[in-house]
Amino acid sequence: MLVIPSLNLKGGQCVQLRQGRMDDSKVFSNDPVDVAGRWFDAGARRLHLVDLDGAYTGDPVHAALIQEIAQRFPNFSIQVGGGIRTLETIERYLGVGVNYAMIGSKAITDPEFVSDACKEFGGSIIVAIDAMNGKVATAGRREVSGIEATELAQRLDEEAVSAIVYTDIARDGMMQGMNVNAVVRLAQASSIPVIAAGGIANMDDVRTMKELAVTGVCGVVAGRAVYEKALDIVEAQRHCDH
Repeated sequence: MLVIPSLNLKGGQCVQLRQGRMDDSKVFSNDPVDVAGRWFDAGARRLHLVDLDGAYTGDPVHAALIQEIAQRFPNFSIQVGGGIRTLETIERYLGVGVNYAMIGSKAITDPEFVSDACKEFGGSIIVAIDAMNGKVATAGRREVSGIEATELAQRLDEEAVSAIVYTDIARDGMMQGMNVNAVVRLAQASSIPVIAAGGIANMDDVRTMKELAVTGVCGVVAGRAVYEKALDIVEAQRHCDH
C-alpha cells in the first residue's frame, strides 16, 4: 500500500484546507517544488498534486508549476487533479511527465468523458470522488449532487479506471481520523482499487488503512498530518511495505 503525501496548490503556494473550504487554508510553503523534493527525498513513491484554483475555476491555473515539478522529479510518480475538464488538458499533463490525471466533477456532469479519457489514455486515469454525507461533491466541492459515492463507484466499474481517490470532505484536513466505514463501503462497491483520503492523523490511521487492503484499498493520501509532523512518511511507508 502506498502512503501518498498531498501537495495542494493555491495562489502558487503549498497549502492545506479544512473540509475543502478555500477560505480556510493554511500556507505551509511558498516553494511547492522544494516541498515536492522533500517528500520524494523522504521516500514517498507518489505525489498527490492538486490545483485547487483549477478545481475552483474549472481550468488549470498551475499547469506551469505542475510541469516544473514533474520535470524536476522524472523518476517519481505524480497524480494530478483540479480543473481537468478536457482531453487536451490530460494530454498536456501526461506529455510533461505527469503519470496520472485525476478526473473529478466531469465524472458526474459528463460520464462519457471518463470513458473517452480511459480509451485515449489507458492506465493513466484516476477518478477523484469527494463526498459530503455520502453524496458526491463537484465544482471544487462547492456543490453536492444527489448521487451517492458508492453509486458512482459502481458505474465506474465498467471503465478502465486505474484507481479511485475517495475523500470524505468532512474529515479532510481535520486530523480526526478517517471515515473507515465509508471507505469500506466505497471499496466494496467496485472492483477498482481505492486510495483513501481525508482525516489521516497518525500511524494508527495508517495501520487501520493497511488492514483494509483486503477490501481493495491500495493507498492513502496524507495531508495536514505530514505537514504538521504528526505522521512520518518514512515510518508510514515502511509499515505498509511489511
